[in-house]
Amino acid sequence: MKLSAREITKFRKAIYEYYNEHGRDLPWRGTRDPYYILVSEIMLQQTQVERVVEKYTAFVQRFPDFRVLAETSFQDVLSVWQGLGYNRRAAALKRIGEIVTEKHNGELPADLGSLAALPGIGYNTACAILTYAFNEPVAFIETNVRTVFIHFFFRDRERIKDSEILPLVEQTLDRKKPHAWYSALMDYGTMLKKTHGSINPKSAHYQKQSPYKGSDRQIRGMVLKHLLQNSHSSRSDMTEIFGVEPDRLQRALRSLEKEGFVRESRGVYSIAS
Repeated sequence: MKLSAREITKFRKAIYEYYNEHGRDLPWRGTRDPYYILVSEIMLQQTQVERVVEKYTAFVQRFPDFRVLAETSFQDVLSVWQGLGYNRRAAALKRIGEIVTEKHNGELPADLGSLAALPGIGYNTACAILTYAFNEPVAFIETNVRTVFIHFFFRDRERIKDSEILPLVEQTLDRKKPHAWYSALMDYGTMLKKTHGSINPKSAHYQKQSPYKGSDRQIRGMVLKHLLQNSHSSRSDMTEIFGVEPDRLQRALRSLEKEGFVRESRGVYSIAS
């Protein structure tokens, strides 16, 4: 799909008008510090903005830069992270802090390849960091961006591929103000979800998230929260405390141990150092 100059102008006008009137005041929008931007982007992966706002400020106050994060114990990082879920992201942040400190003298690299190679950062997150931290005009798609473009340009379609959306993202990108443009798209997408319901099921890449309650992911979270509060615990004690099947708890403990979250000694588990 090739948009005319008039269509592009009309589209941008609609997005910016909403943003100028209703743009959200989010704590990471007031900075261009690459570290703060990176923390916010990783926190925002698969997590609602409202929950991230609650944790973001506490996290960057406790760990104000890559070096402090690198030198802090993983247990401390995980303690501050608690409540956000998807704890692999906390582990990725900790490792990023170590890599950036050791290999980049504490400065986040500003090129796509180096960013995308860091733990927990794929192509789209790397693009977002380049946009918000370095104001680089790069085209990328995330949930809210996808929502906006499906609403405007594919309203009567199903199974829309990102390969169809990306050329439109590139054509409409405000290359002079990419930081403001993507912020505006994010807020417009959030508004659409509230007023039109979920639009993303029209995407060919949509996958419904499995329920958290009763899942193995919930058990893993229970284990980590318990060990952070109690320093160590046996498998039998946790089975009784959580009221879960022993086999499911054992599976969760094995996966946590394999991924480096917990360690076991003589049947007693604790947070890995």
